[in-house]
Amino acid sequence: MTIASNQYLADTNAPICRLEVSKHFDTLTDTQKLYAHYIARASWEGARVLSRSQSEYAPGLYQLFEEIFTDPAARESQPRVRDIEALKAKAGLSEESWKYFLEYAAQVFYNLGNFKSFGDTKFLPRLPVDELEKVVKSADSPKATELFGQLREFIYQVEPTEGLLIGFPAEGHISGYYSSNVSKADVQTVQALLEKSDISALNTRLLKTSDNKFELHVACADAYKPTKTLKGDDGLEVKVIYGEFAPHFAKIEENIRKAIPYAANKHQKKMLECYAESFHTGSIEAHRESQRHWIKDVGPTVETNIGFIETYRDPAGVRAEWEGFVAVVNKEMTQKFEVLVNKAEKFVGRLPWPKEFEVDKFIKPDFTSLEVMSFATSGSPPAGINIPNYNDIRMAEGFKNVSLGNVLSAKAPNEKITFVKEEDLALFKKYMGPAFEVQVGLHELLGHGSGKLLQEEPAGKYNFDHDNLPISPITGKKITTWYKPGETWGSVFKSAASSYEECRAEAVAMYLCVDREILSIFGHNDQEALDIFFCCYLQMARAGLVALEFYDPKSKKWGQAHMQARFAILQVFLEAGLVKIETNPSGDNLAIHLDRTKIETDGVQAVGTFLQKLNVYKATADAAEGLKFYTAQTTVPDSWAKYRDIVLAQKQPRKIFLQCNTFVEESSTEKVVFKEYPVTLEGYIESCIERNV
Repeated sequence: MTIASNQYLADTNAPICRLEVSKHFDTLTDTQKLYAHYIARASWEGARVLSRSQSEYAPGLYQLFEEIFTDPAARESQPRVRDIEALKAKAGLSEESWKYFLEYAAQVFYNLGNFKSFGDTKFLPRLPVDELEKVVKSADSPKATELFGQLREFIYQVEPTEGLLIGFPAEGHISGYYSSNVSKADVQTVQALLEKSDISALNTRLLKTSDNKFELHVACADAYKPTKTLKGDDGLEVKVIYGEFAPHFAKIEENIRKAIPYAANKHQKKMLECYAESFHTGSIEAHRESQRHWIKDVGPTVETNIGFIETYRDPAGVRAEWEGFVAVVNKEMTQKFEVLVNKAEKFVGRLPWPKEFEVDKFIKPDFTSLEVMSFATSGSPPAGINIPNYNDIRMAEGFKNVSLGNVLSAKAPNEKITFVKEEDLALFKKYMGPAFEVQVGLHELLGHGSGKLLQEEPAGKYNFDHDNLPISPITGKKITTWYKPGETWGSVFKSAASSYEECRAEAVAMYLCVDREILSIFGHNDQEALDIFFCCYLQMARAGLVALEFYDPKSKKWGQAHMQARFAILQVFLEAGLVKIETNPSGDNLAIHLDRTKIETDGVQAVGTFLQKLNVYKATADAAEGLKFYTAQTTVPDSWAKYRDIVLAQKQPRKIFLQCNTFVEESSTEKVVFKEYPVTLEGYIESCIERNV
């Protein structure tokens, strides 16, 4: 392994943080616990689907470690972890090598493969291949031996270096969404035909079989649904084939149907019925209908959502990852958010764009603080969520915001904070949690919840005054672009859409976090209010600097949508003279200097100007100017190479969140058993084996 590949080694000493939820779960009734259990089970049944969206090798890699750690005597029943100490003794590795083995295995389980979910870069074992092979042989599993033989080269491969990033395979990267011969141009050509045929790409993978011939594989339980063939110009042909991952989706559907008898109301029941239909047939329209019922289920004690939701990891930005979560409402924290929701329309009116670029009527969403019981995803659960991502439903019918409290509050012991000046450190440590809570609330509710898409849908019918076109505050002239029939935000802004929208939401948070009325809702007044928004800005500046870890200078590619967005906002701070980055005398560390006297003046003004452009370009479907603007804002100057080297040298391993499991006791009356695990590598691995996905 070369020195150059060291940056791709798996994290060592990554902190493990338990998502504390037991006291909230204990407050649920038996019916609510069963509802939660079956939806959590359905969510995790999609884990292999999620894994396959990374690469063709990821599911096999996950299975390899399953085979190594599962007790052979329990393979056919509820799996349990084998005696890890006995495995260690048999393998005969040094303490350091054994630790590296457990760390790599835990991170494969956590990310559902060997690409980081936050950054999209490959990670390699720190122990040599011959030592990993010793562990495989010690497991006495023919299947593990077979899998290792198939995967050993892929596990350790660092050349060609392009294969270390998730992206278009035809450009030398890796993606499970596309066969290796699919180019960016192919995706765009096929996508245009799908939109014309009213077929969503969200739950699909695209394979190229020959010139101008493609197969679109739709994930669903019904493997017998007839294939349909779409034909376009110049001989383009796309076969739509249903039933991909059918065994997994059959289990997903089964568990969704098991949850139906425990639904709390008619909206939950209809939501689950629509989920079951969607996952059986592959219908995205049925999933859209599930979200309509989900929006109407206001203030549930157990909150959940499941499906193909976020498109961050698709290089084209149109195919989504599977995910599902189950959480219990934190009633005390939710009361704060209810006040924010009730005043949200007033706060949206303070954003820096004319009313023509804002929704005609702000539909108050449900905004709750949740404690995560189960989140089926690759890597870390988010701190907050604003869904559904169907923009037409959001604008016309509403949406929900959730803040995930036990994700926000999870802290690792002795957590190191980089790039903050010594004199700011104590204040930052004191308020970074509360400041992030404010940021997440504003980001999700007023960021993702604001802004109008000016649309023509259907032809000749507009959701704006087409006879008196709105005046763009950027140009001072009438707008000339809007969304045409069939166009969506994602189809117009393509792969940049996710990061662009995250940047817009983050900028909203920065613009409004100085608002004293808003801060008062969160319980921050007087000097504390000043300290909170200082920490909001410092936290964003630091995130923008740390973002360099997720930028690949060779391909000039960003590996994480949120971090690209935060880098853009850091540039706004720098251009406004609000922030300076200084190198220490020895040249091996950086410090962020944030002038707190300029935040409410130069800072807010600069963020407002930046935010206005982001919103107006998005609202008017002006991808030409919008993408040019965003690309310029997120282009990393060559002179920043020295900063990136320091950021990589100071890189901190990301937290691993340890989740509980639930089991149903088979008896005359079903009862849910809740199980937590030790906060250790062994405890984390045991939780994954018993989850049995």
